[in-house]
Amino acid sequence: MAKPYTIGITGGSGSGKTYFLKNLADRFTDDQLCLISQDNYYHPRERQKEDDRGVKNFDLPEAIDHVQFHKDILQLKSGQELHKTEYTFNNPNATPKTLVFKPAPVLIVEGLFVQYFPEIEKELDLSIFIEAKDYVKLSRRIRRDSEERGYDLDDVLYRYHHHVMPVYERLIEPIKHNADLVIPNNSHFERALHVLILAIQAKLN
Repeated sequence: MAKPYTIGITGGSGSGKTYFLKNLADRFTDDQLCLISQDNYYHPRERQKEDDRGVKNFDLPEAIDHVQFHKDILQLKSGQELHKTEYTFNNPNATPKTLVFKPAPVLIVEGLFVQYFPEIEKELDLSIFIEAKDYVKLSRRIRRDSEERGYDLDDVLYRYHHHVMPVYERLIEPIKHNADLVIPNNSHFERALHVLILAIQAKLN
């Protein structure tokens, strides 16, 4: 099997990466495209750094087990199937699943820091940065963290202003200027999605 064409997709928290990727993945079969997310590579809660108020900060690069993330990307690129336990962000109502990743001609690597870690960034054939205005990202973050991760509103707002935005401004937003493509996602992304689908189809053919 030839090495897959590897696309990295990043952007700030709440930029709409997950929804964009769902729409992208729905256009292809598992034999054509494999999607692996940084979200399943967080270190255990007890290893996460705390801020001055004792709140765990999951928005730092150190929160991610990037060494294992890199190893698993290489495993998929070598044509080997991968099994990974889902990370549930300590949500007591969520039961972790065993995720199965099958090698495919196109590999999508998604996450906040896929362009930040040099060893992962160098594995990318194409890098895409999805951006949105701050107020749009905040509203999406509130919806996601309350529905999927069980955080209350005060917790979400505290983390956004003290963890998310400082790291975004310092480490993530500057990476945008190194991306091959930047996709605005304040209200819609259909045209950009269509262009990317056509590019992937061309690679598959």
